[in-house]
Amino acid sequence: MQINFKRYGLYLVRWQLSTPILALVLYYLAPIGALWATVVANLIGGLIFFWVDRFIFTSQVLAAQWEVREEIRCVDCGRVARGYRLVHAENYDRSGDDEPEFRCEECSKKKSEELRKRGIKL
Repeated sequence: MQINFKRYGLYLVRWQLSTPILALVLYYLAPIGALWATVVANLIGGLIFFWVDRFIFTSQVLAAQWEVREEIRCVDCGRVARGYRLVHAENYDRSGDDEPEFRCEECSKKKSEELRKRGIKL
């Protein structure tokens, strides 16, 4: 399993930020009882943090962007197969490429490793 550390880090920060917000709700709602204050605090947390979590786990801003096409000729080995190309990642942008280079899965893995060694974060 490959972990997107950027997403994971943001999620951990978000988790920590929820603590003081929910603590304030519990503090102010203490007179209605611990159980009901907790229920209300969790509802408020859900209303707020659903949207934050949704951004963290679905945003394309935080992910490498790949393009996949069927029946391409691999630029490296010449094999006709499903093709992959990295379009955008941190410190890497080929979104305006006039002649995109697609690779079969095997060659794409090799190219990805080469890019990682050059400091591209996939």
